Amino acid sequence: MLLTLSNVSKSYRTAEGPIAVLRGIDLSVDAAQSVALTGESGSGKSTLLHLAGGLDRADTGSIIVNGEDITALDEAGRAGYRRKTVGLVFQQFNLIPSLSVADNIAFHAKLADRYDADWARELTDTLGLSTLLNRYPEQLSGGQQQRVAIARTLAARPALVLADEPTGNLDETTSEVVLDLMISLSRSAGSALLLVTHSSRMASKLDRQVVLRGGKIVA
Repeated sequence: MLLTLSNVSKSYRTAEGPIAVLRGIDLSVDAAQSVALTGESGSGKSTLLHLAGGLDRADTGSIIVNGEDITALDEAGRAGYRRKTVGLVFQQFNLIPSLSVADNIAFHAKLADRYDADWARELTDTLGLSTLLNRYPEQLSGGQQQRVAIARTLAARPALVLADEPTGNLDETTSEVVLDLMISLSRSAGSALLLVTHSSRMASKLDRQVVLRGGKIVA
């Protein structure tokens, strides 16, 4: 297993007291497997993704990625984990405005010391970005920016790709195309993909579907 969550729980403090968001989550994802994480708003999907991405700490349990328990890492260790092991894709494209498309795509891979020009070329060709490499984010459509964000994530060949509603800001037709490319390219990179979506149609494209309800996995 590339990713294993065991008895993972997370609560947040509020003025009214702690609110449990995740309650004893057990989940495993194989290398190069794609898993859709579905459920109603507030069921804990994004929180689970943030914990697996090292963006937040679990209250209890362990999260093993590539044999390493990331819950035992300090802040510097989690930053290194995010740089070397995991790739994140969100609804917000988070591209660097001052960098060209080519430089945005190369940015994380070079930080991880894993930039491969041939792989970057394959990504840009497959994602239809080859003619846009000298443009800047503000010169791109939403769908083009999301393709750049996906290329940037996959350029470093992360062991684990975490995607939170990555096509949520796109129209239906563009969403289908972008998601299909993301799944295909994740497999080509050998990356496991854990993707949050509200769409049952989108979820059906992935290898497995996991349903969260009230902070627990129910299916």
